[in-house]
Amino acid sequence: MTAPIANVLVANRGEIARRVFATCRRMGIATTAVYSDADARSPHVAEADAAIRLPGNTPGETYLRGDLIIEAALAAGADAIHPGYGFLSENAEFAKAVTAAGLVWIGPPAAAIEQMGSKVESKKMMAAAGVPVLTQLDPAEVTADMLPVLIKASAGGGGRGMRVVRELPRLGEQIEAARREAQSAFGDPTVFCERYLETGRHIEVQVMADAHGQVWAVGERECSIQRRHQKVVEEAPSPLVERIPSMREKLFEAARLASEAIGYRGAGTVEFLADERGDFYFLEMNTRLQVEHPVTECTTGLDLVRLQLRIAQGHRLPQTPPPMRGHSIEVRLYAEDPAQDWQPQSGPVHRIEFGGDTAEFSVLTEPGLRLDSGVVDGSAVGVFYDPMLAKVISYAETRDEAAHLLATALGRARIHGLVTNRDLLVRVLRHPAFLGGDTDTAFFATHGLEKLAAPLLSEADEALSIVAAALADAAANRSRARIGGGLPSGWRNLPSQPQRKSYESRTSGVHEVRYRLTRSGLSVEGHDELELIEATPEVVVLSVPGARGPVRRRFEIARYGDLVAVDSPLGPLSLRRLPRFSDPADQVAEGSLLAPMPGSVIRLAAAAGDTVVKGQPILWLEAMKMEHTVAAPADGVLTELNVTAGQQVEVGAVLAVVGTETDPGDAAH
Repeated sequence: MTAPIANVLVANRGEIARRVFATCRRMGIATTAVYSDADARSPHVAEADAAIRLPGNTPGETYLRGDLIIEAALAAGADAIHPGYGFLSENAEFAKAVTAAGLVWIGPPAAAIEQMGSKVESKKMMAAAGVPVLTQLDPAEVTADMLPVLIKASAGGGGRGMRVVRELPRLGEQIEAARREAQSAFGDPTVFCERYLETGRHIEVQVMADAHGQVWAVGERECSIQRRHQKVVEEAPSPLVERIPSMREKLFEAARLASEAIGYRGAGTVEFLADERGDFYFLEMNTRLQVEHPVTECTTGLDLVRLQLRIAQGHRLPQTPPPMRGHSIEVRLYAEDPAQDWQPQSGPVHRIEFGGDTAEFSVLTEPGLRLDSGVVDGSAVGVFYDPMLAKVISYAETRDEAAHLLATALGRARIHGLVTNRDLLVRVLRHPAFLGGDTDTAFFATHGLEKLAAPLLSEADEALSIVAAALADAAANRSRARIGGGLPSGWRNLPSQPQRKSYESRTSGVHEVRYRLTRSGLSVEGHDELELIEATPEVVVLSVPGARGPVRRRFEIARYGDLVAVDSPLGPLSLRRLPRFSDPADQVAEGSLLAPMPGSVIRLAAAAGDTVVKGQPILWLEAMKMEHTVAAPADGVLTELNVTAGQQVEVGAVLAVVGTETDPGDAAH
C-alpha cells in the first residue's frame, strides 16, 4: 500500500481534466492543471487548485511535452499524475519518467503500455494468448486482391491516422497522410494495415485490474456508430451482446485473457470487431480510461476514476464487480458540420445549456441526464485540438427510454454560437434502425448521411421560427427607442408598406419577413390567421392554426451581434441577421474557396490556370489535429491561387477561385 495521494496533476485538458478533478474533489484530493496558451481561459484551468502554463499552442509544444509536465507536477507539489486520454496517456516512456521522478503514475505499468502500444506486436501477443485477431498486413505487401484495407496508427486511436483504401494507386498517398496525422497527434508516425470489414459491430470491454491479481471485466459497450473511424454514439450494454446467448461470457473471458497476458493494472479497454453472428476479433487494447467510460459508470454505479486512484494507491478490488443495471447512451457533441464532410468549426460558444436537472461528471443512479463538457458559456473552440464540445449521457431502466430521454434533451438544449452535429445525433437516436438495435459501423452510409444530417425543423416550423425572430427583433428595437410611447415597432394608424426583416439560414438561404402591426393585430404575409400573443426581445408567443383549432407556440430568442438563436419545442434554429443595405466590398466572387477554419496549408494539388473538375482536391489544410481537403466547387479553371504551402490562414480567407470555363472563341467577341 502506497501513501495516500494528496495532489493529482492531470496531464490533459478540457473535459477529461474536469472529469478527473470532479472525482478528486469528492475524495478530498487537491488538483493541478497544465494549460497551453490557447487554453489559458479554459474551465479546467479555473477549476484546479493550481495551474501551470505550458508555453505554446500546439500539442507538440505543450501537452506532448512530458518533461514540462513532470516539471509542472514537481513545481506545484503534486504527488501523482493522471494522463486522461489522448496525448501522452499511452506513452510508455512518459509513464517511466513519471515514476522515475518519484511521482505516482495513475495508469497501467509502463511495460503493459509498451506491449499494447504497438498495434502490430500486440496482435501477435493476443493471438498467442488465445484471443481471436484479424490478420495484419505489411503496407508494402498489400495487393489489389487484399482491398479494401484500413490504415491505422500504431501508437494511438480516436480515428487519428486512419484511412480506408479501396484503390491500390491511392495506397501510397494515404499512408503518407496517415503518417503525418499520427505524428501530429501521437508523436509517432508508424502505421500498419489490416483487412477492412465494410460493416461490423464495434464492441469493447471495460477492464479494471489491481496489483494483487484481481481482474474485472466490468461490462461491455457498443460503439458502432462512427464517423471517420471515431465514435459518435456509445452505449452500455450492447444490443448485439444482449441478443446473442453466451456472447458476453466469451467477450469477458477474452478481455481477461488479454489483461492477464500483460500483467495489466488499472483501467483499460479491450476492443473487438464483431459480426451479427457474435463472432469477434481483437482490434486493440487502450491502456487508459476511454472517452465513453460514463456509460459503464451509469450502468454499474462505479466511479471508474475513483477506482483508478485507489488502485494506484495499492487498494484491492472486491472479488466481483457489481452487476449491470439499466441502459446508458452517450453521444459526442462536436463543433462540426456533418453535411459538409464533417467539417470542424471554431469560434465562440455563446451558450451551452441542457436544463437544470442535468448532473455534471456524476454517476447516475436514477433515470436522468449527465453532462461531461470541456466548455461553458463564453468558451472558445480553437483549431489546435479536437472540436468535441461535450459528452451528453442518459441513463434509464430501458434502452428505448434512454434514447428518448437523450434525444429530447439534445433537441431542447440551448447551444448557441457554433454549427454542431446536434441535429444528426437526435435523428440517429430517433431512427427506427437505431431503436431496433441495428447499429453497425456503416450506419451513416446505410441510412444516408444527407437525411440524418438534415435540420430538425421542418420548412413550416422554420418559417414560424423566423417570424418569431423578426417580431423579437422588432420588440428589441422598440425597447431601445427613445420615443414611440410603447407602441409596437412598425405600428401605423393608417395602412402602409409592411415592415421587413431579412435573415439567412445556413441550410435554407435568405428569408424575408414582411409584416404589419396595426390596431387589429399582427399580419404576416404568407401566414394567414397567425395571432401574436406576446412579443418581447427574448420571448415570442404565437397562436398558430392547427387541424383542431389554434395552438400556442412559445419561442425563446437570443442575440449575439448578427447571430440570432431561436429555441422552441419545435427545434433549434440559428440565423444571421442581414443588413438592409449590403456593402459591395463585402461580396465574395462566385467560385471562391474560403478557408472553413483557421489552419495551415500543408499541401497544394493544383496551380493557377489549371483546369479542374468538381470535387477535385485543390489543397489541404491542417487544423484540429486532422487534415481537411479543400476541393473545387464546380468544373472550371483555377483562376486564382492565393496561398502557398506552409502558410497560416484565417477562417473565411479566400484560398482560391474557380472560374467557369468558357469557350476560347468567346474572347474574340
